[in-house]
Amino acid sequence: MIDSHCHLAGTEFSSDLDQVVARARAAGVTSALVILAADDFEEVQRSVVVGTAWPEVRFATGVHPHAAARYRDDPQVALKDLDQAMTGEGRIRAVGEIGLDYHYDFAPRDVQQAVFAAQLRHAAARDLPVVIHTREADDDTFGILKDLSPARGGVLHCFTGDRVAARRGLDLGFHISLSGIVTFPRALELHEVARMVPADRLLVETDSPFLAPVPHRGKRNEPSHVVRVAEVIAALRQVSVEEIAESTGANFTRLFNP
Repeated sequence: MIDSHCHLAGTEFSSDLDQVVARARAAGVTSALVILAADDFEEVQRSVVVGTAWPEVRFATGVHPHAAARYRDDPQVALKDLDQAMTGEGRIRAVGEIGLDYHYDFAPRDVQQAVFAAQLRHAAARDLPVVIHTREADDDTFGILKDLSPARGGVLHCFTGDRVAARRGLDLGFHISLSGIVTFPRALELHEVARMVPADRLLVETDSPFLAPVPHRGKRNEPSHVVRVAEVIAALRQVSVEEIAESTGANFTRLFNP
């Protein structure tokens, strides 16, 4: 089993990272994609600690839409931070998470779009896939991806949309990654998405430390809990957990070339 999206370099794991990794391994989680905020130098530096504690993990880095405002005067400066984040870590396998977030609007929407577009072009130039964050911004997200999606494609992480949005992403060649939200009893539309996504486009994630699955809601999430996400998806698709682990693991390997 592979956790395709987590934030293990965050301060939430500073005090017990070794135990978190041990629990993940004991649960059968063999690797993960750890997301680094390219604009957060200290988090990028902590990737060394994470990589030492769990050598099998790989990394992605990008400027999140929440941080886009700092680049309002020149979105291209974001690429300098992105390149700096990539320089010291040889296990970067994607640009992300990047995208648009109109729920909080921490940055002006036109600035978010400019920073997003610049990073997509950068990913294409580096022949890397992208990890996409989109919240209440699907039309603009998909419009920009239609024009600028890199040849390697990418993943719509922590997908929370409906079947129409899932189809739009799939039609653009993207993978769909489901998080602990799929375990919530009232996430009925997401349950339908879990059933419809082709086996060769599905990924599972925790987005830890956020969005712990049932029965861990309200607690810190961690990579070991990706197994619970896979269990629920397996039940929804009426297949074995082993089948979900095998297919999502193969998809991860193909997409991120770990």
